[in-house]
Amino acid sequence: MTTPSTNFIGVNVSGTQARAAVVDSAGAVLETKVAEVTPKQLIQQLAAMVEDLGRRGRVASIGVAIPGLVNRQTDRVIAPRDLPSTIVEDLHGELMRATGLRVELENDANAAAYGEYKAGAGVGARNMFYIMIGNGIGGAIVLDGKLWTGASGFAGEVGHITIDAEGLECACGNTGCLETVASGPSIVRRARERLYRDNTSSLSRLALNKSFTAEDVAHQAKEGDDFALMMIERTGKYIGTGVATVINLLNIERIVLGGGVMDAGSLILNPIIQEAKRRAFQPCFDSTEIVAAKLGLDAAPIGAALLARDAASV
Repeated sequence: MTTPSTNFIGVNVSGTQARAAVVDSAGAVLETKVAEVTPKQLIQQLAAMVEDLGRRGRVASIGVAIPGLVNRQTDRVIAPRDLPSTIVEDLHGELMRATGLRVELENDANAAAYGEYKAGAGVGARNMFYIMIGNGIGGAIVLDGKLWTGASGFAGEVGHITIDAEGLECACGNTGCLETVASGPSIVRRARERLYRDNTSSLSRLALNKSFTAEDVAHQAKEGDDFALMMIERTGKYIGTGVATVINLLNIERIVLGGGVMDAGSLILNPIIQEAKRRAFQPCFDSTEIVAAKLGLDAAPIGAALLARDAASV
């Protein structure tokens, strides 16, 4: 009689959607799953996903990635980005009670970084910095194979590096953060402003779509739209400025760039690298590899599952 395998489940909760992955003890991804969730039924819906994925074998523990600050020492979500604070106030305890399993909470950028480090673009590197560029901009640091989260678990917030001291106010209260010019919503805002004041931009196909997204800008750039290409290139320069700061500060071996904005591929990656090279201290830049992430939307759930696996072995 064969012994049932021991598996680990990771779930990334973002807005009204949850993405889950189940991995075995060797780290192989067995299955991924996507489901719609609602704040009021979140615990029950996550528990149902865990039960469904649990049919592949015994589940030892669960990792949950949340957009927002997470203090793993207290197992509390601080200032969640997409969910009401009252809903995730005791997410850790409620999910443990609903599933009967050990639960590990982590920030979504940290989880995605761990996924990329273990199974994606970070494989082979000893030290890595990860930048997630989507609705917000998050970051995470991996040193000697372990997440380095700082004194209270909030390290890596590269989205709040000041890029323009005279810029717009950020949601964090600072002015001119990287997130105010390079996140998905910020790209859309800058594109709308440019379309409004520049008549030559009316030739762009984006001008015909009043509800376009950052993904639409990336798609049109790939299709050769001159205006979209310009917006993506300028966004790359902003991100490259932030990347140069990371390079100078950490002299890190590899920087991995993920999130929806990176769907533009080399059209945004090349300007990022060029601007980072222009602004970084040359000896530091020469020892840093800047690459695009490989796991896409599955990075965070895979990383959360692997964090649950590795925490269980401590």
